[in-house]
Amino acid sequence: MNLVSLDLPGGLTDTARSFVSSHGVRVDTPSVEEHRRWWLERDVPAAVIDRMVAFRQRWGGLVLPPGPQYDGGPKYFHPDAPEASATGGWSFEAGDQRCAVPYAFMIGPADEFGIHSHQWTALHASVEGWVESLALAHHASMRAKRITKVTGDDVDGVALDGYEPVPEVRGLADTWWRGADSLVAVYSGEAICSGFPAARTALIYSGLDKWGLGG
Repeated sequence: MNLVSLDLPGGLTDTARSFVSSHGVRVDTPSVEEHRRWWLERDVPAAVIDRMVAFRQRWGGLVLPPGPQYDGGPKYFHPDAPEASATGGWSFEAGDQRCAVPYAFMIGPADEFGIHSHQWTALHASVEGWVESLALAHHASMRAKRITKVTGDDVDGVALDGYEPVPEVRGLADTWWRGADSLVAVYSGEAICSGFPAARTALIYSGLDKWGLGG
């Protein structure tokens, strides 16, 4: 196991880079190439395997602290198990779960990061968005004066007038919003994936100063 130092993936904000370098570790993971022939013989397109190789080179073996939802997220990043998507294109697993959850963490046909159980649900438009979300949750939780959790139908009552979306998280089912002194994370992915609206969750980090809002 090696500490992540200068070998950081590009395309991250300073907050996310600091989070990864301070709290991430890199572990060894199996090569994707050693399975190429086996997958090709089972009609997995070469371009999909190339995507998996690129993902491993960029993210493979990266272990990050658990996030506040999805039972922490993947234990570490490692591509595996490519499969054709019902809506077109190919997806592959992004990494093993930390504990028993009823879905897999996946990279979608357009490189989205999401979960798959009864249906595919893209959480962020890229794995960078997931990492940014983890970093922002860690940053905000350390600096907020109060953290409020809202679930189910009550999420609809969270007032976001005057808030702006946080673009770096590349939110799809899950989004972040920035207000005058608060950050709000809205997690809808588990509710959509499982068809269970009560699983919707919002975390409100309030009492933040300028540094706390932006990192």
